[in-house]
Amino acid sequence: METPKYKIALIVGAGEGLSASLARLFARQDIRVALAARQIGKLGTLCGETGARAFACNATDPDEVQRLFAMVEREIGVPDLVVYNASARARGAFVDLVPADVAQAIAVSAFGGFLVAQQAVRRMLRNKRGAILFTGASASVKGYPQSAPFAMGKFALRGLAQSMARELSPQGIHVAHFVIDGGIRSPARAEPGDRPDSMLDPDAIAAGYWSVLQQPRSAWTWELELRPWVEKF
Repeated sequence: METPKYKIALIVGAGEGLSASLARLFARQDIRVALAARQIGKLGTLCGETGARAFACNATDPDEVQRLFAMVEREIGVPDLVVYNASARARGAFVDLVPADVAQAIAVSAFGGFLVAQQAVRRMLRNKRGAILFTGASASVKGYPQSAPFAMGKFALRGLAQSMARELSPQGIHVAHFVIDGGIRSPARAEPGDRPDSMLDPDAIAAGYWSVLQQPRSAWTWELELRPWVEKF
């Protein structure tokens, strides 16, 4: 069984936390990394640490996404590993939600995933190989009160991933969706001292992504749930 090998990764919705952990992990595996975000000024330190290149992109704009892939292809190469890590929320009582805010949240969480994945697949089909990973959340499978827009976007992203996996796996493209069921630890958000490991460590999440990427094609996973050992579900 041959272990998949990836050369160029594109992470869309890059920032601190999980995206940074993925970028570091990929760089340690000698994978060249491209990072995409609306604002790339915050990515300078990570780029210096990993050798990644940063590209500004609004993932909800079809033209910008097309330009993103063209630039990455021209300056680095064709990505054979793409991670969609962008999402947006609009919180509030259902009757008070602003339609434009809801539309934007769904666009970032789901429509952007479609646009990025479509550009990636058009390139991956040439070689009949590649991987596309989608970052989900508890809201991918559970709609919480006063969080309808986030649930709508994440449910849609999960449906996109499942549909793509069924269509594209037989064509050599590994599509996987990750349900991140719990809070992610960060310097600004740490668990209480009396509840160690009650939040997800971003490096541990990245290790879960990597384990899926290393699966032989005779035993692919399309979805993986990750949660702290004390998390209720």
